[in-house]
Amino acid sequence: MPTLSLTSAYSITASANPPRAAFSDLPLGNTAGRPHEPEFQRELLRRALQAGAAIEEPGTIVETGMRWDDTQAWKRRATSTGVSRDGDDGTDPSRDDRNERHETPQYQDEADRLAAEAAS
Repeated sequence: MPTLSLTSAYSITASANPPRAAFSDLPLGNTAGRPHEPEFQRELLRRALQAGAAIEEPGTIVETGMRWDDTQAWKRRATSTGVSRDGDDGTDPSRDDRNERHETPQYQDEADRLAAEAAS
């Protein structure tokens, strides 16, 4: 039976390399859409399933085209640093201070790296 991963973390999904995935530009924890908005959620699932059915090459990630909002201010608010104290409302993409994802594993310390290597 084919499976489809629904994701809102493109770089993490690309690193995990599932057989098929559908990406939506939504905050983590809201992968199925906005709370209390069933029509938004249904549309997101419709698009994801339609796209997933068309995937022929393993590892493909398709974009659903669904967005949390038009301003994308949520991205700034969703970071660990949050909205800055200088009044930045999160709408300026040049102020995105989130860290980029790495292609190679990152470990908190040497013991973590050694444990991961021993487990593989």
